[in-house]
Amino acid sequence: MKISYNWLKQFIKIDWKSEETAALLTDLGLEVEMVYNYQSVKGGLEGIVVGEVLTCVQHPDADRLKVTTVDLGDGIPLQIVCGATNVAVGQKVPVATIGTTLYDKDGNAFQIKKGKIRGQESHGMICAEDELGLGESHDGIMVLDNSFKTGSTAASVFKIENDEIFEIGLTPNRADAMSHFGVARDLRAGLLQSGVNVELITPSVSNFRVDKRILKIDVDVKAPLLAPRYCGVTISGITIKPSPAWLQNRLKAIGINPKNNLVDVTNYVLHELGQPLHAFDAAKINGKISVKTVATGTKFTTLDDIERSLHEEDLMICDENGPLCIAGVFGGKNSGVSDTTTSVFLESAYFNAVSIRKSAKRHQLNTDASFRFERGIDPTITEYALKRAALLIQEVSGGEITSDIIDIYPKKIEDFPVVLNFNNVKKIIGQELPKETIKNILVSLEIKVNSVSDAGLGLTIPAYRVDVQREIDVIEEILRVYGYNNIKFSEKLNATVSNAPRTEDYKVQNIIATQLNSQGFNEMMANSLTTSSYVLLSEMLKEEHNVLILNPLSNDLAAMRQSLLFSGLEAISYNINRRNSDLKFFEFGKTYHKLDSGYEEHKHLTMLVTGNRNQESWTNAQKPSDFFLFKGYVNGVLSRLGIQKTQNLPITSDVFSEGMAIGFGNDILVEYGVVKKSVLKHFDIKQEVLFADFNWALLLKLLSNKIKFTEIPKYPEVRRDLSLLLDDNVSFDSIYNIARQSEKSLLKDISLFDVYQGKNLPEGKKSYAVSFTIQDNTKTLTDVQIDKIMIKLQKNLETELGASLR
Repeated sequence: MKISYNWLKQFIKIDWKSEETAALLTDLGLEVEMVYNYQSVKGGLEGIVVGEVLTCVQHPDADRLKVTTVDLGDGIPLQIVCGATNVAVGQKVPVATIGTTLYDKDGNAFQIKKGKIRGQESHGMICAEDELGLGESHDGIMVLDNSFKTGSTAASVFKIENDEIFEIGLTPNRADAMSHFGVARDLRAGLLQSGVNVELITPSVSNFRVDKRILKIDVDVKAPLLAPRYCGVTISGITIKPSPAWLQNRLKAIGINPKNNLVDVTNYVLHELGQPLHAFDAAKINGKISVKTVATGTKFTTLDDIERSLHEEDLMICDENGPLCIAGVFGGKNSGVSDTTTSVFLESAYFNAVSIRKSAKRHQLNTDASFRFERGIDPTITEYALKRAALLIQEVSGGEITSDIIDIYPKKIEDFPVVLNFNNVKKIIGQELPKETIKNILVSLEIKVNSVSDAGLGLTIPAYRVDVQREIDVIEEILRVYGYNNIKFSEKLNATVSNAPRTEDYKVQNIIATQLNSQGFNEMMANSLTTSSYVLLSEMLKEEHNVLILNPLSNDLAAMRQSLLFSGLEAISYNINRRNSDLKFFEFGKTYHKLDSGYEEHKHLTMLVTGNRNQESWTNAQKPSDFFLFKGYVNGVLSRLGIQKTQNLPITSDVFSEGMAIGFGNDILVEYGVVKKSVLKHFDIKQEVLFADFNWALLLKLLSNKIKFTEIPKYPEVRRDLSLLLDDNVSFDSIYNIARQSEKSLLKDISLFDVYQGKNLPEGKKSYAVSFTIQDNTKTLTDVQIDKIMIKLQKNLETELGASLR
């Protein structure tokens, strides 16, 4: 945002150097990124003086050139060769002296040098107005008024304006500072805190009056929620022409090209007060004005001559024939001001910020008006800005006010009440500020102090401060005006040693992250915002449970995620499309749900595996990651956390084509399996993807701060193997559970080390080779004890599962 220092000084009388003012503005949170000079004429006419033509004769060797002598007021006439046909004796003319730098129409510099033209010396140049940057004409030299004193500088004659421009990096929350008046208001607060007592000067509108009531245009606001306040007035008898120099210079200084006196006034007031305005050609308005929405698909041609298709949520300014303007965003081609306009309807309004932002985003329009409306303007100055603009239009365009001001404001936008606690101010700032200083700062920011007590203040925040609605916001305001650099630091260093338990969330996360990293996993962090349509990929997720964003950047970021799966699949698809197809990801993140009881957040750990398990090498044949490998990763997480006594359960999520769940009691710890092809197809993934979703909150709940350990046994363990012939439908879990029930104290481990199905086995049968590790912690086992245990195991397996030894 560009701020003119000269313009700023119209609101606040200050003689500070621009560097000092820039430093104070930066301290106040309005960071000045750059300060540069501006001149209404490039070069500032430096080296240009007023001369008087003493003689003018024909060049002896050129029909189109003349040799003149010019008095520059120093008593030493200069000979200058001139090619203009209108040069004559007795004229006052602008002369560029030797060494002067001029600029051509493209801004390229050239220097005036002593030279000879067709044999005649020339000690300067008599200039045309386009050569000086004072106009477009090049028909001849510029002839000045004879009242100008010979030898005076052209800069003083033409009143060249020199200005300094602040380039401010305005943060989105500072909607109140999107104008020269807003910056001046902030600057005044900073000056008062610095001990400089200044007043804030506002332009007077006391001369506003209705001249004739001959052109009334009725207004009907049919969408009061989208247009809480709407003002308008008609002005007749105006003349469209170029703006006066002072107005053009103000706009040029901040990078705006002047158009005509009417449009320039609306731009001027916008940058002066922060209130966008729009002028309609009154002759092009049929009937009354309606502020409303229109049907989706309605065609509308904007000022840039582009036909746009409107949306049913776009707020439009319409007449009886249809739309005239996209409210707060862009005007229409068929209602705009032209060179033949003689009467206008001038609009000043306060529009709903979210509505304007959506319309601007929808139509890919970013205007000065939408920039301000979508961040929130001051609803209290709507009528004041209208009067200010009307008076300026009369000043530069003539005309008369021909209607009363229409001000439709059914429900006043109220200021915000906030209670400020002095103890909280001290706690947040880290230093106790005098109560009187706090009050003075708040008053300088136009925050009203309603009540004062020993504990705090009762405040009313102006409606235009949309970013100050909580106590912490008020404390931030106090701190930025008091000055961050003025907060003292203690020379004493205090340090505390935290006594966080082993089961603290971040500690457990680090443990698991380290383990997964060592297994080749990469941690990912996906956006919590996603598209609301992902819930349609799973019947377990409900569209009504979506937490929707009120003001989304796009449809792809319109809802908070209900599952971490889909953002993970986005990452996998992105990598596969870039020829990186062997992937292992994990993510710690939250899901968000809207329920009848309110909103809920749930933390998860998810794992995603796809592609080959190892990198291609001459020593290792490529082998794809499969369900059993992935199951090992899942069990490894539970094992690392010391969670036991779990049970395998049927899968409940419908995003898996096959999978398992692991439970503890009545709760599900983790669900894992192969993601359905129908889900993968949505992300254009053609290879198998394995996914696990841990209930992280439940995992943390099951952890214990107590460290349990057992001593290393002194006595040897014994391993015995059984090769069992079983039915196809028998799982290893069944063998495991029966073995555990058969011998609970001495049986330490059970593992499956071979599975065979096929040739030489009866149909419907398979072979499991199972090892059993037996150990007594108090003594060495005898063969009799071992045989007894194995016979019992064999008998129970035969009875329960129909197993037989091979």
